[in-house]
Amino acid sequence: MPHVLRKWLGTLIDEKEAFNLYQKAADLGNSNRINNLGQCHSYSIGTEADLGNVYGISSLGDCYYNGIGTYFSKQKAFESYLMAANLDDDYAQYNVANMYKIGDGVKKDLNLAIYWYNKSAGQGYLVAQNKLYELS
Repeated sequence: MPHVLRKWLGTLIDEKEAFNLYQKAADLGNSNRINNLGQCHSYSIGTEADLGNVYGISSLGDCYYNGIGTYFSKQKAFESYLMAANLDDDYAQYNVANMYKIGDGVKKDLNLAIYWYNKSAGQGYLVAQNKLYELS
């Protein structure tokens, strides 16, 4: 059924419902659906990130960074975090700063790290405020 909802086989496309059905089957241990669920995460199909939810986009970054439900990719993690950071998510801004600070999946750039720590700290994210204090 999820394939029908995703592949237009005689029904309207409903990627969110397909994602939910993949999740239910994966929860029951269906290895093929676990794979499909990972693909949904990989391509943001039917997920909160796909719907433009800033927290979903940031969470997708966590999935890529830690290889949760999808393949491990620091580059994809950075792209997701940066997208959410540009939408003013303080947590994503902090993660972008960390990645720039140590060159994790992106070229090391302390100036950009400080810029993103400032953006995050300016929104009240205490961990970012502490990082700025450490860097001063």
